[in-house]
Amino acid sequence: MKKTAFYNIHKKLGAKLVDFAGFDMPIQYSSIIAEHKAVRTSVGIFDVSHMGEVFISGNKALEFVQHITVNDASTLSPGRVQYSAMCYPDGGIVDDLLVYKLSDDEFMLVVNASNIDKDYKWMIENNKLDVKIDNQSSDYSLIAVQGPNSHKVVQKVVNDNIDLEYYHFKKEKIAGTDVILSRTGYTGEIGYEIYFKGNEFEAEKIWTEIFEAGKEFNIQPAGLAARDSLRLEMGFCLYGNDIDKTTNTIEAGLGWITKLKKGNFIGREALQKFKDDGVIRKLVGMISDEKIFPRKDYPVYVSGKGVGSVTSGTVSPILEKPIALGYVEKEYSNHDTEISFLIRGKEISAKVVKLPFIKK
Repeated sequence: MKKTAFYNIHKKLGAKLVDFAGFDMPIQYSSIIAEHKAVRTSVGIFDVSHMGEVFISGNKALEFVQHITVNDASTLSPGRVQYSAMCYPDGGIVDDLLVYKLSDDEFMLVVNASNIDKDYKWMIENNKLDVKIDNQSSDYSLIAVQGPNSHKVVQKVVNDNIDLEYYHFKKEKIAGTDVILSRTGYTGEIGYEIYFKGNEFEAEKIWTEIFEAGKEFNIQPAGLAARDSLRLEMGFCLYGNDIDKTTNTIEAGLGWITKLKKGNFIGREALQKFKDDGVIRKLVGMISDEKIFPRKDYPVYVSGKGVGSVTSGTVSPILEKPIALGYVEKEYSNHDTEISFLIRGKEISAKVVKLPFIKK
């Protein structure tokens, strides 16, 4: 089992550790609801060092990134970040990822932990431009400071002004360590990501400095369970649940990152056909007033007919209602469509709603 540089900190804080993508990761510290609400109302800190960092460099780095991703990386300037995805030729999703433009000839691709090896292999196999592809995932640590008070906390540990625009980054120092400080977020709240190289000593210094800065805001460590419920309230996709090789970006509601006019890229022809011909199902948000917990793979019914299934579900700590993402046949994907979850042979009423569940 792999351990992040923050492992000993998690143990000291009494975190419940679980195997996640081969890493010993904190699933929760106190309670999922308390950690979730801390991020929504003040500030929380996550260890997400299990994520992967792959660097693409060379004079054809942009051309390569354009070829393997669906979004238009040519719109990026150094210091900007872009949400994107890689697709197979049939349009199925290899992974969703973040593209950081470090310079005109260097990019950092941040990929999902469970897909690091697969993604790296995919990049190598499709490297027809002789760019350098350097998987530095094991060298980097990553923490995310998220919540309404995250700006105040992070500003206290950085000398320069950190008024970053959304999906921008800059290089800074925290506790004497060089870091990449970005503002993207996976919670729907304002938040910052801190990437750095270093051992447990550097990691503990950075964590401690941020925690001290956040004491006045009652900063809380938050685990992967709260991270999942936070992203679900915002309707953000999770690879392996809501998107994978059997889904495409058009039906998953990611048409906005699929720039079909930018030129040829892997999967473009298939994705163009999905857009032109229309998809047969769509990823939608669903909510219920009943006291249930919608779980992955629960069937979705309309008038006794199976029309889809749940991909992610929870009880929203903020709305205090069951919420879910799932694919349903296109004709039942309109907002306010009455549907039901089939749970232990019983249909539980719900309806399709506009995402996100939490309006920010």
